Amino acid sequence: MSDSKLAGQFFDAAIGLLRRVRDEDAGEIEAAGNLIADTVVEGGRLFAFGAGHSSLAAQDIVYRAGGLALMNLLTVPGVVGVDVMPATLGSALERVDGLASAVLDCSPLRSGDLLVIISLSGRNALPVEMAMNARALGVKVIGVTSVAYAGETTSRHVSGTYLKDHCDVVLDSRIPIGDAELTLDSIEAPFAPASTVVTSALLQAVMATAAGALADRGIEPPLLRSGNVDGGHEWNGRVMTEYGDRIFYRR
Repeated sequence: MSDSKLAGQFFDAAIGLLRRVRDEDAGEIEAAGNLIADTVVEGGRLFAFGAGHSSLAAQDIVYRAGGLALMNLLTVPGVVGVDVMPATLGSALERVDGLASAVLDCSPLRSGDLLVIISLSGRNALPVEMAMNARALGVKVIGVTSVAYAGETTSRHVSGTYLKDHCDVVLDSRIPIGDAELTLDSIEAPFAPASTVVTSALLQAVMATAAGALADRGIEPPLLRSGNVDGGHEWNGRVMTEYGDRIFYRR
């Protein structure tokens, strides 16, 4: 099989998943966008968290041209990406009971805020406890996960629950178990993961919905402009000054 044919198959698989989340998650996308808009209107702060490769989708909605300036990254040292050495440490930390409590205790999260938690499997202790403990603080939680994992895997949290069980809104990425879209007789393992593509698109759809919901209420969405266009820095400076008490990535 030619490389170009495999590339086409991957694009087809990714496009198919994007169509599924567009059509099958429409209600949840609208609910998540409105929940974010509600939080902005009510003076709450916005945060996003993801571990390992799920952190890529979290980072994609923080300090981003065209994105909401109020979205902050909630970081856990060692699990934000694959830059930690060894990279396997991040996977191990996701399974540590009690880590989420320590992180939240040291974070600025408070009642009235909103936290987006991204975990493909939703089965590890860190995202499950993050959601449970955040809600106990009075924080609204939007979970982004593949619900299929809950039906085919065992939870790694002592409660036996998954991320999806502790959210105000659940966005289902529809990613199949194992996060690999292609197979080939000459290759033993499945390959070509699409979770980053789909999860990022899903969250950008939510951000767009939130911006529209704010505009519908007569409120200018606190959006950032690209610093590479004329006037971008001045625009961003105005937004960051107006909402400085809700922006933590500048401190």
